Amino acid sequence: MKLYLSGFIACLALPLLAVATPQPLGVNPLPLGAGVRTADPSAHVWPDGQLWLYTSHDQECQQDFHMKDWLVFSTKDLKSWTSHGVALAVDQLSWADDYAWAPDAAYRNGKYYLIFPAGTGVKNRQDPSKSTKWMGIGVAVSDKPQGPFKDAIGGPLWRTPYANDPALFIDDDGTPWLYFHGKDFDYYVVKLNDDLTAVAGDFIKMDMGGFEPKMEGPWVFKRNGLYYFTMPEQNRDLAYYTATSPTGPWQYRVIFMPRDGEQNNHHSIVQYQGQWLLFYHRWLETPGCERKQRHVAAEVLTFATDGSILPVQRSQISSTSRQTAEAKSN
Repeated sequence: MKLYLSGFIACLALPLLAVATPQPLGVNPLPLGAGVRTADPSAHVWPDGQLWLYTSHDQECQQDFHMKDWLVFSTKDLKSWTSHGVALAVDQLSWADDYAWAPDAAYRNGKYYLIFPAGTGVKNRQDPSKSTKWMGIGVAVSDKPQGPFKDAIGGPLWRTPYANDPALFIDDDGTPWLYFHGKDFDYYVVKLNDDLTAVAGDFIKMDMGGFEPKMEGPWVFKRNGLYYFTMPEQNRDLAYYTATSPTGPWQYRVIFMPRDGEQNNHHSIVQYQGQWLLFYHRWLETPGCERKQRHVAAEVLTFATDGSILPVQRSQISSTSRQTAEAKSN
């Protein structure tokens, strides 16, 4: 708790060190298509110069995250977006039939890779002892950034530990590091082989400086020689650590985007057209649905002169964009 509060207080003070003023980023939620429910955005800039967004796909009025495919979108200006449809679906997998959760992606050796979690079984929320749910991380490959992607290995990268929320970071020396959320196995990283289809060594338990809160959805990036390990602390508040190595030891910094209610968050961070951008999902009241539904949004991310991430304020929801996102329910 002491680290949590001190981090949050420091977060409030950081604007005094700001070196740039964020520029407007269009509208939120992002205009990804009428009635399309998207979450868990993984943003990347590929050799074609466009920004590509890989997302999970919520079913209409979803209650409990039974998800069946992954979607892909692209943009050249951060305002208009092209939908490329389904990149991969669980019915194309021989080893999983549900839980098409948060994906990641990579470009390597002329191929495009979709790193994805999927699983089987049933989660019994009333009596967890009766749950049979299992999840693992797979790899799919394509010659095009939009896919279609094909399962590259016919199974998960590993079966134990149970794992989801992959985040693949390829360092400047070409080493691919895979971070993830694991059941009783958080704050581990593993190296992948050159074609990203197998692990290349043991799991490495990272030194997080003695502070390891409940987490999901890690995202790692590098800026000015400094590595950033970002994640939803307690599954809700976006926080970060820094290190001089992709495996740590890590130093906890602050929460840079506090929670919005009690819903989870999942994000990615990328530099595009001279700006650092934060992509995440928001939970919005949606006509026709009993509970709030998820919609992908984005904000400009800024840094202090010492490399600290400055606090992020969620932008106002555009009524036009929201009406488009909700169109399917009306």
